[in-house]
Amino acid sequence: MKRNEFIKISGLAGLSLAVFPQFSFSTFSEEFTRNQLIGKGNPDIVGESYTSKMHKTTKEAFNKMKAAAAKDNFNIEVVSSYRSFQRQKEIFERKYRNFTSKGLSPMEAIEKIIEYSTIPGTSRHHWGTDLDIIDANAPRPSSVLQPENFHGNGPYCDFKVWLNENAEKYDFYEVYTDNGNRKGFKYEPWHFSYAPVSVPMLKEYKEKINVKKMLSEEKLLGSEHFSDDFIKRYYTENILDINPKLLPKGSL
Repeated sequence: MKRNEFIKISGLAGLSLAVFPQFSFSTFSEEFTRNQLIGKGNPDIVGESYTSKMHKTTKEAFNKMKAAAAKDNFNIEVVSSYRSFQRQKEIFERKYRNFTSKGLSPMEAIEKIIEYSTIPGTSRHHWGTDLDIIDANAPRPSSVLQPENFHGNGPYCDFKVWLNENAEKYDFYEVYTDNGNRKGFKYEPWHFSYAPVSVPMLKEYKEKINVKKMLSEEKLLGSEHFSDDFIKRYYTENILDINPKLLPKGSL
């Protein structure tokens, strides 16, 4: 592979804490390719199923958090972890067909999809750093990934309190926070990201991936309706309007 096809972050290990104040990158150094960033192949993904596949460094940290939670009688279950480009494409196109078959216009369907689901090639789940998690010890509702399950009298209420108090100790941060000023994807109290890997990946994604060009190359059902204004808004709100602790320096 030509040298310029690589996306280099090997220098991150030497960055000062002034750049990424909440993390230590002393042991993390890696080169990311375009394919890794858009979900088309990553040699660092370990695991067999869609609920166990993760970036190898994320997996190590997750196992530590899971063991700590078990001591407090919580059994962390991963509902979704790594998702390939193809898997995200299947999800996106299935929802597009479903919504348009019910009478929504193409853009209405797309807007409905991106309340919770990402456009293929733009998903944080492509990186193997982001996890959708619940407590397997709690009574299981028919639809587990609903915000109301994590608050009030919801079955995962106590688990959410534990996550609020402990997840950041293991460098896992809630991505789509309950912030009335935040735009883009709706609140997801189940979605956590392993920051020591996802922050540099987002940094390189911003620098190296031209989302408009990438989406024009990847033929998606309904993509002919992606206007320049839509892509710009999606990039600003859905990709970058997240928990500030997960943004690279200079993104605020």
